[in-house]
Amino acid sequence: MSTGGNDTVRTTTDRADVERSGINVIRALAMDAPHQARSGHQGTAMALAPLAHVLWTRIMRYDAQNPYWPDRDRFILSAGHASILQYAMLYLTGFGITQIGSPTPGHPEVGQGIEVTTGPLGQGFANAVGMAIAEAQLRNRFGIEICNHRTFAIVSDGDIEEGINHEAASLAGHLGLGRLIVCYDDNRITIDGETKVARSGDGAARFRAYGWHVEELGEKADDLDEIEACIRRSMALIDRPSLVVVGSVIGYPAPESAGTSAAHGYAMFDSEIAATKEIMGLPADKTFHVPDSVLSYYRAAGTAGATERANWGKRKEVYKGNREELEACLRATRIDGLPPKLPDWSPGESIATRKASQAVLSALLSTVPGLTGGSADLTGSNGIDITTEGVFSSSDQEGRQIYFGVREHAMAAIANGMALHKGSLPVVGTFLVFADYMRPALRLAALSEAKVVFVFTHDSVGVGEDGPTHQPIEHLASLRAIPNLRVIRPADTTETVGAWQVAIDSEGPTALILTRQNVPVLSDTSAPQVATGGYALLDPPDARITLVGTGSEVSICYEAAAVLENEDSVAARVVSLPSWELFQERSRQARDDVLRPGLPSLAVEAGSTLGWRQWVDEVIGIDRFGASAKGAVVMEKLGISSDRVIKKARSMLSLDT
Repeated sequence: MSTGGNDTVRTTTDRADVERSGINVIRALAMDAPHQARSGHQGTAMALAPLAHVLWTRIMRYDAQNPYWPDRDRFILSAGHASILQYAMLYLTGFGITQIGSPTPGHPEVGQGIEVTTGPLGQGFANAVGMAIAEAQLRNRFGIEICNHRTFAIVSDGDIEEGINHEAASLAGHLGLGRLIVCYDDNRITIDGETKVARSGDGAARFRAYGWHVEELGEKADDLDEIEACIRRSMALIDRPSLVVVGSVIGYPAPESAGTSAAHGYAMFDSEIAATKEIMGLPADKTFHVPDSVLSYYRAAGTAGATERANWGKRKEVYKGNREELEACLRATRIDGLPPKLPDWSPGESIATRKASQAVLSALLSTVPGLTGGSADLTGSNGIDITTEGVFSSSDQEGRQIYFGVREHAMAAIANGMALHKGSLPVVGTFLVFADYMRPALRLAALSEAKVVFVFTHDSVGVGEDGPTHQPIEHLASLRAIPNLRVIRPADTTETVGAWQVAIDSEGPTALILTRQNVPVLSDTSAPQVATGGYALLDPPDARITLVGTGSEVSICYEAAAVLENEDSVAARVVSLPSWELFQERSRQARDDVLRPGLPSLAVEAGSTLGWRQWVDEVIGIDRFGASAKGAVVMEKLGISSDRVIKKARSMLSLDT
C-alpha cells in the first residue's frame, strides 16, 4: 500500500472530512485490488463502504493487535464476493493484511481477523446465528464479565434468497438472539439483472414474521449518522435479532456501471476507475493510495478496543466462577485431569452404536462442558439428548440442548459458527442419508477446521422398511472424499467410545457414522486403537487371507473367519478399519503391518465400493439403491452377509467346491 500526504485530524470538523475521505479510499481500494488481480467483485464493496466504515470505526469492539480476544464483537461477511471490503477494513485498521503476501482469496477464509470461511451464499448468515448462540450461552453460563459482545453480519440479496437463510432466520427469531445484527445490502441487483426478474414479495415482512426487529434505512446508504442510529436502535433490543435493510446503489459512484448488474463483478477498468476517483477527489493516476490522515484515523479505530481488551483480561484473572469449566469451554476439550466415567459393555451383548454413542455423550457432559447441540428433529433417534444440561430457548439461553427442528442445512452451518466463535464444542446429528442436505456446511467445516462433531445414524440399508430414500449408499464415500473431514464408523460399543475420544481430543470436524440396528459387542475391539484408523482384531500366524470391515460389517468378518477356520481349515485375519483418514496418516510400514499386502484381502461394507481398492484386493459392497424390507432381510438380499464373504474368500483362495 502507498500512502501520501502529511495531513492529520485536528478538530471535530476535520473528522467529517477524514471520514468522507476514508470512505472514498475504501471505494478506490475496492476498484484497484480486483483490477490488479483481473478478477473479483468491485460494486458491492463500493456501495457498502459507508456501512463498513460505521461498523469498524463507530460500532464494533475489537483490538486489531489482538484479533482473537475472546470478548470481541464478531463480524461476518456472508456476502463473500465482497471480500475486498473486508480486506480493506482489516488493512486500514491494522490487522496485518497487506495487498501482497497475505491470504486474500476471492472469498475470505478464517485467519488474520476473519471469523469464518465464506463461500456458498447463506452460509455466513447461518454462521452468524451460531456465533450469537455461542455468545448467549457463554454470557448466561459464565456472566457478563466474561462474555458480553455482539455479532454483526453483512448479507446480500443472494444470501437472502438461499434456502439456508430461511432456516437460520426462522430459528434465530424463535430463540430470541437479541445480540445478532444483520445488515442486508438491498441493492436490488444480481448477476442476472435486477432482483425482480426472479423475486418478488416483501423480504422485510418475512423477517418480521420470524420475530426479528427490522430497521429499513431506505435510500440512505451514504448517511453515516443514520446508519449508526439504525444499528444502535437494533443493539438496544435484547430479546430478538435485528435486520438493518440498507438500500445501496451497487458500484456507486462509478459513472457508467453503478446501479447495473455489470457492477456486481469485475467490470470497472482503467477509464472508469480514473473517472470514479476524480469524482471522489482522489488522484486518478495512483493505485492503492491511502492518505496519512485516513490511515491514522483507521489505525486509531483499530486500537480503540485495546483498553477494553485489557480490562477483560483483568476480569478473567479474578474470575470467581468455575475457571476449569470456562477454560475447557474456550478450548473445546475436556477439563484437565478429570477422566470421564465412560460406560462399559460386555462381549456378547448386542447394542446399536447410536445407542452406545448416546451413553458416551451423556458420560462426557460433565468432563467436556463445552459439548452442546442437538439434532434435526431426531433427538431420540440420533441420541443427542443433552436435556439434563437444560434446553436453550428464548427464555433460557444457558441450556446446552438445542432443538434445531427440521433444518439440517442451517443446523450444520450454525454449528460451524458456534465452533469458530469458540466457547463450545457443538455436536449435531441426523440420519446419514440427510448428509446431502448438509454438504456445503460440512465442506466449509473441513475447510475452516471448525471443531464440530457430526453424528450420522441409520448408516446403511440396515435402516430397513423406510426404504431406498432413507438407505444411504454413496454417502460414506462422499464424506470420505471431503479433505480434512475425519470420518469414523465404529464396529461396536467399544470402538464408539474410542471414536468419541478421538473427536474430543482432535482439532477440526469429525463425522461419526452409527448403526440403527443392534450389533454385537466384540471381544477384541479397542477404544484406543480407533485413533490409529485401523488395526487387526484377529491375527493368526498362519493366516491366508485378510478380511476387512467397518461398522456393523466387522462382525460379519468375524462370522466368516470362524466358518473358514472350521469348514476349510483356513485361518483368516480380521481387520477393523473405522477411519480411512486416521489410517492414511500413519506410515506406510504401519499400514502394511495392518493390511499385510502379501496376503489376499477382502473388504465388506454396506455401501458404495468406491475407493476401497486403495486398501484391498476385492470388496463386497452395494452399488445400487436399497429396498424396502426389514433391515436384516435387505442386508442379506444385497449380499452383505457372512455367506457372501465366505463364498468370495473361497473363490479368491481357489477353494470353491
